[in-house]
Amino acid sequence: MKSLVILAAAEGEEHNPLVPLWEEVAIALVVFGILFFAIKKFVVPNFEKTFAERSQAIEGGIAAAESKQAEADAKLAELEKQLADARHEAARIREEAREQGAAIVAEMREQAQAESARILEHGKAQIEAERQQAVTSLRAEVGTLATGLAGRIVGESLEDDARQSRVIERFLAELETADASDAGKDA
Repeated sequence: MKSLVILAAAEGEEHNPLVPLWEEVAIALVVFGILFFAIKKFVVPNFEKTFAERSQAIEGGIAAAESKQAEADAKLAELEKQLADARHEAARIREEAREQGAAIVAEMREQAQAESARILEHGKAQIEAERQQAVTSLRAEVGTLATGLAGRIVGESLEDDARQSRVIERFLAELETADASDAGKDA
């Protein structure tokens, strides 16, 4: 290229810098063509390949993210369902526990009432037995005292068991009728 410029200068024509030389234009076109061909043949396919790989990676990543999101949503829905089921189960268990507690309280109340009734019956029976024992003891004592007193009043001995027994029975019968008539008057 220098040789062309030197040749042109040697001829003595002065060259206008605004007008390009046809040799320079031809060389520029050939170099541009070679560069275009080399870029198109070697560089552009690598760019296209890298671009395609990145596009695939991005689209694959998006698809993977969407599938992961769908899986996460499905798992979340499943966990929420399990949580709801667990809450329902807990509520059912609490309700069963309340029912069992109420049944146990009712059963314990019945047992307490039965035990109370048994204790009352036992107490009444014991009181009745002690009353009967006291009445028997009092009858014997009153009989002995009454026989001794009657013997002093009558002036005879009432040592005969049969006679003593009749006198005691008659005395107690009179006392019971007297108590009954006094109770009727009080009412």
